[in-house]
Amino acid sequence: MQKVKIPRTVDPAKAAQKRLDYDGIIQLSLLKRLNESVSGVKRDAHVSLSFGMDEQQLVVISGKANIEVDLECQRCNELFAHECEVEFTYTPYYSEQSEQDAPDEYDLVDLNEYGEVDLIQLVEDEFILNLPQVAMHDEADCSVNSDNLVFGELPEEVLEDKPNPFDVLKSLKK
Repeated sequence: MQKVKIPRTVDPAKAAQKRLDYDGIIQLSLLKRLNESVSGVKRDAHVSLSFGMDEQQLVVISGKANIEVDLECQRCNELFAHECEVEFTYTPYYSEQSEQDAPDEYDLVDLNEYGEVDLIQLVEDEFILNLPQVAMHDEADCSVNSDNLVFGELPEEVLEDKPNPFDVLKSLKK
């Protein structure tokens, strides 16, 4: 089956009535915010989306996506490849009532002025939220050994060798 481009926007209610499924790609050139958040995006995002109705007759957008990005290790400052895989379930936000009716498993998504959902932004938001807070290699792959890292207070010999920056003020006082 050939992968096609995911549409930018879709009317979730109409798509749910038709029970549409999309299996395709989002070009990396469209993922500008993700590209700014990482050191580089390696390939297009592979995305699967399904639209339907649940038992409460709520519109449900569910899907999964994956992409490969380059991150900078915060321990050794070298780049490493990170596979970012996300799964999500959304329901459109129409009013306060839809927020109360939605089960906790569903996230709410806002509609644009035409009553459509921006699918590219939705998937890009999921990727950005799924990035690690502190990007690091596995310890086995990292060039910096964690045994060499120092935590806590500095040793006494380091503190003794360091001149006091306020000694200059003593000479001005005389």
